Amino acid sequence: MQVELLYHTPDVERAVATAARLCYAPIGASELMETMPDERVRSVLSTIMKGGHYSTLEHASYTFAVDGVSRALTHQLVRHRIASFNQQSQRYVKFDNGFEYVEPRTISENDQAHEIFQKCMTDCERAYQKLRELEIPKEDARFVLPNAAETKIVITMNVRELLHFFELRCCNRAQWEIRELAHRMLELVKPTAPYIFMDAGAPCVHGSCTEGKMSCNNPYPKVVRD
Repeated sequence: MQVELLYHTPDVERAVATAARLCYAPIGASELMETMPDERVRSVLSTIMKGGHYSTLEHASYTFAVDGVSRALTHQLVRHRIASFNQQSQRYVKFDNGFEYVEPRTISENDQAHEIFQKCMTDCERAYQKLRELEIPKEDARFVLPNAAETKIVITMNVRELLHFFELRCCNRAQWEIRELAHRMLELVKPTAPYIFMDAGAPCVHGSCTEGKMSCNNPYPKVVRD
């Protein structure tokens, strides 16, 4: 899995604070953006995060490039509807020379399971190639490609949706591949807005577990904002 932060709103925390402060300021946003003292930015952010005024977080966004993940992951990913996605198309991209795939560790570490998995991937590849040799269109031949097939995707989310994404997908109850993606994305965004993302992650990082009887009982220390 390769995850790269392609772009984000410049000076994320100042942009968010400016949007929030505009509601109560007699001057315009551009002037606020340039003149608001750093301590005032922090004060406004504290009010936003403690008070749950998260609409202001929607004014900043992040764009990621993700390679080497499975279609099983992206099927989960696109359920996060307040986001933008562009994914490598199996309809237009040729896989006549084979396709890459993701093998779960539970399978790769079991010799018998690994053998079964490899045979399945080989069979899928051969079936796809034979269909293409029969001049079946790519958009129809792709029906034999598995969930394990490797794909590439560009993701854009605003900060509010990112916090929601991290809350759901950094949890130990999340599926392993999308959990790894979430943690890597979180590592990339934290340096750009350390106060906003200081307690981002599973609910147990900043509060209590929401999984009920399904809880993993992970003893995370609670993060307290100043």
